[in-house]
Amino acid sequence: MANVVVVGSQWGDEGKGKIVDWLSTRADVVARFQGGHNAGHTLVVDGEVYKLSLLPSGVVRGGKLSVIGNGVVIDPSALLAEIARIGEQGIKVNPENLIIAENASLILPLHCDLDVAREQAAGKAKIGTTKRGIGPAYEDKAARRAIRVIDLADPEILLQRVQSLLQHHNALRRGYELEEVVAEELTDALLAMAPQILPFAGAVWKHLDNAVRADQKILFEGAQGAMLDVDHGTWPFVTSSNTIAGQAAGGTGIGPHRLNYVLGITKAYTTRVGSGPFPTELDDDVGQRLGERGAEFGTVTGRERRCGWFDAVMVKQAITIGGISGIALTKLDVLDGFAELKVCVAYTLGGKRIHRLPAGIREQAAVKPVYETFEGWNATTRGARSWVDLPAQAVKYVRRLEELIGAPVDLLSTSPEREDVILVRDPFKG
Repeated sequence: MANVVVVGSQWGDEGKGKIVDWLSTRADVVARFQGGHNAGHTLVVDGEVYKLSLLPSGVVRGGKLSVIGNGVVIDPSALLAEIARIGEQGIKVNPENLIIAENASLILPLHCDLDVAREQAAGKAKIGTTKRGIGPAYEDKAARRAIRVIDLADPEILLQRVQSLLQHHNALRRGYELEEVVAEELTDALLAMAPQILPFAGAVWKHLDNAVRADQKILFEGAQGAMLDVDHGTWPFVTSSNTIAGQAAGGTGIGPHRLNYVLGITKAYTTRVGSGPFPTELDDDVGQRLGERGAEFGTVTGRERRCGWFDAVMVKQAITIGGISGIALTKLDVLDGFAELKVCVAYTLGGKRIHRLPAGIREQAAVKPVYETFEGWNATTRGARSWVDLPAQAVKYVRRLEELIGAPVDLLSTSPEREDVILVRDPFKG
């Protein structure tokens, strides 16, 4: 059986929630491998809406093991609040169906404080973070001063780690004119949550290895999208982790040879939240229409998303970097009724035609899209569950996208409803 990695191939918000939920019914284990509670999935199950940020999508499905890997940064307060919230919706989360990597790093209130202070100080140059402390938490992890889940089990070690952490953070807080944090107070707050967090802690790498040896199917769930990758995205307007499929191995402790298929979730147009370059952005009535029809507001922040035409150059680059096997094309129905559609097939930079998004900040901001124009369709694609249900022009649009990005459309989503999917190739069967 194949193990499947699901990643975004654009700037996030591609509709991963529905696809991951659809796939999770076919999996035995669902594992998060990067990011934090800055990314959200909205799931609709039997008419009930679940909004998840840290918890893997598998928690809403009975009989699945959910895993939060070491590549995720975890806000313990946010995690407990999320568990309580979905508990009120009838979903019970316990150590039998959720395992948290004991070596995962924690997000603390001081990380959120620093995130907010930096964004405010940056003014117009701000990154556009969610202000949830993700970046500062990853910084501390890389600098080897982070507090990890397992540290909650040893009060003496925890106090030492907190004192070491505050040598750095209190100096920063003085610079931002924030009140210094008292080590004992922070330690006591963490120890108060420890009895609720530690029962979930375990060796994720070992559980996943056992699952592989038992021929169980694992679904690896990514957050954000390829163009927000800290190495390969539109830096510095990126997240603070690697969002491409390779991180599924490092972020959970499974060998890369166990990652059999990579599904890239890809919206039929393009959106972006926050600051940064966006070559195909539409600051006109068309862009507004896309946003309204697609209900383009962030699950976590509620921020309005910027909208534009499909960027085949960017998606092809994401497919190459991320080793994407096939894509799940989402929100095709949002394009219903447009007289014409456009797709970016190249950029121009300094009068020259190029076929990649450059790495330089100035160059990324300067590229201009080269468009190919398509005839739209008046008939609806919404709710289609087979190719014969699609208008001819919609089929032509999808087939041309396949040619331009160099990858097949293995799944096609035609509405927010879970079952409105056209399946071409089952990722779990490779």
